[in-house]
Amino acid sequence: MATAKEQSIADKLRALYSLQLVDSKMDEISVLRGELPMEVSDLEDEITGLKTRLKKLENSIADIDNEILHHNTNIKEAEALIVKYEKQLDNVKNNREFDALTKEVELQKLEIQLSQKKIREANAQREIKQQSFDGIDTKLNQRNKDLESKKVELQKIIEKTEKDETKLVKESDKARKEIDDRLLKSYDKIRKTYRNGMAVVTVTRGACGGCFNRIPPQMQIEIGVMKKIIACEHCGRVLVDETVVTPQEA
Repeated sequence: MATAKEQSIADKLRALYSLQLVDSKMDEISVLRGELPMEVSDLEDEITGLKTRLKKLENSIADIDNEILHHNTNIKEAEALIVKYEKQLDNVKNNREFDALTKEVELQKLEIQLSQKKIREANAQREIKQQSFDGIDTKLNQRNKDLESKKVELQKIIEKTEKDETKLVKESDKARKEIDDRLLKSYDKIRKTYRNGMAVVTVTRGACGGCFNRIPPQMQIEIGVMKKIIACEHCGRVLVDETVVTPQEA
C-alpha cells in the first residue's frame, strides 16, 4: 500500500472522504448522547459545590452552638456567684462590705443579661443558617437523584453504542494514518468550525454539500477529475465529486 507521501491527489481525497464518513458516524453517536455527558459533569460540579457549602454551614452552626453553650455556662456561673454574694450579705460587718457585695451582685446580673442577649442573637443567627442548611440539603438530595437518573440514562446509551464506537475509533485511527499531517490539521480545523463536523462534502446537483452555494461549472469539472484539492470558496470545506468511492466501497 502506498504511504501518505506517495499518494496521488485522488487517493488523498478518497482517504479524506473515508475519514469523514467514519467521523460522521461517530458524530451521530455523540448526537445520540446529546448533552447528557455535559449535564452529568455539571451536576457533579454543582453537587461538589453544595457539599462544600453544607460543610461550611455545618461548621458555622457548630460554632454558634459552642457560643450558646459558653453563654449558658456564664449564666450558671453568674447565678452561683449571686447566690454566694447574697448569703455573704447576711453577714456583712459594715457598709463598705455591703456596698461591695451589692455591686458584685449587680455586676453578675448584668453579666446574665448580656449573656442572655448574646444567646438570643446567636439563636437568631442559628435559625437563619439552619434554614439555609435545610434548603441546600434538600437541593443536594434532589441533585443527587437527578445525577443518578442522568447516569443511568447515559449508561444505557453508552452500552448501546459502545461496540460501534470502539469499532469506529479504530477505523478513524486507521484512516488518519493514510493522510499526511498537513491535510489532517486542515481537516480537523474545518471540522471544529462547523457544528455538524462536516469538513469534506460532495458536490450535489452543482452545489456545495455543506453550505449549498452553487459551484461554477468549470470548478465542478476540476473537482470531478481529482487532480487537486479544492475547497468551497464560500465555506472552506473540501469538495469531492459525489461519484467518489473509497477503497472500502469499491
